[in-house]
Amino acid sequence: MTAFVALLTIHLHFPDAGSLKAKRKDLSSIKAQLHTRLGAAVSEVDHQDLWQRATLAAAVVAGSQGGVEQAADRVERFLDARLPQGFRMERVVAAFEELV
Repeated sequence: MTAFVALLTIHLHFPDAGSLKAKRKDLSSIKAQLHTRLGAAVSEVDHQDLWQRATLAAAVVAGSQGGVEQAADRVERFLDARLPQGFRMERVVAAFEELV
């Protein structure tokens, strides 16, 4: 059995955030939806102290490369709908065997 993983680095921009509290509100919602709606494991990994920026690391898994690519595409579509000009996403797809 082969498992595939997509590792995502997501750079977010919140142009309307005027405080860390405002950014946290939006960021918490995005992280929760990525996890509950799209099944991604998500963690904030950089820019915790900046008002308008955040960097997330996320991972999605599937039993096929096509399945994991589709899951990563769903994450990208969700972010594009939520933050049309405010994000950039990088992805790396690998089979589990390549990582061990």
